[in-house]
Amino acid sequence: MHDQEHLEDRTVLLVRDAMDRASADLPPLPDLAGPALAEGRRRKSRTRLAVASGVLCLAALGTAGAVSLTGGGHSAPAPPAAATVTPTASPLPEPVHIEPTPGEESMADLPDAERTRQENFQQQAVGVLQELLPEGIGTVRRTDIDVRQYQVTKGGKKFVLIFSVRPHDASRSSKPCADVKGVVCKTATLPDGVEAEAITMPMDSGEVTGTWVAFRYGGSDVSLSLDPDAASNTSAPVTNDQLLAVAAAPAFLDLVRIADEQPMEERQSSVPAG
Repeated sequence: MHDQEHLEDRTVLLVRDAMDRASADLPPLPDLAGPALAEGRRRKSRTRLAVASGVLCLAALGTAGAVSLTGGGHSAPAPPAAATVTPTASPLPEPVHIEPTPGEESMADLPDAERTRQENFQQQAVGVLQELLPEGIGTVRRTDIDVRQYQVTKGGKKFVLIFSVRPHDASRSSKPCADVKGVVCKTATLPDGVEAEAITMPMDSGEVTGTWVAFRYGGSDVSLSLDPDAASNTSAPVTNDQLLAVAAAPAFLDLVRIADEQPMEERQSSVPAG
């Protein structure tokens, strides 16, 4: 999990130390085998990527490398019209089944009405993400483990996609993007002046990268990320610019607005850094 190639770089050491200390409180991986063990490692990698975003991403627009995707200049989104999750008339396609690890809950544990609401939202998200992600990236499917988790599959490779909209955690704060070897950060202004931060960084062995974009919308923290495929040692097939373009698309922001007004996730608990 650690990239040993850059131990001589003091900044890398600081960043990795922050990620290690943040992920230290995660429960130890159970004694699993095969796919279950690989899934546990991928889940811990996703946590490290989210923690790293708080350490590495730019705090404000105007720093070097910032770009504007729209002409918006407002400090917050305009009050949106009422949004709803559109029920699906026909049966939903079967999701990718992910077996919960011991003690982990899945969507199967939800009350029937809530599970149906989340599944309908997932299916709408699948259509939007399939349309907006780069052409040829692969097939986007929902999973049955969590409303925020999806899977992108192409040529036998499987990339975990996370689309999360959860109530804002005021205790979390962004810090200036560090100039760390192998890490690429970028910011952009989305419609209504919403500031987004994107990051591509080494994950797993350090030889592959994952890509992540995040922003604040209404009362929610929003993130969209794509992990590498650990089995084939393949980096996530998207760039910062491509995920920022997805985040700026009206269809994607409509999904965000729905999830902001009708939350499906609980507030993120901050992970202590010390």
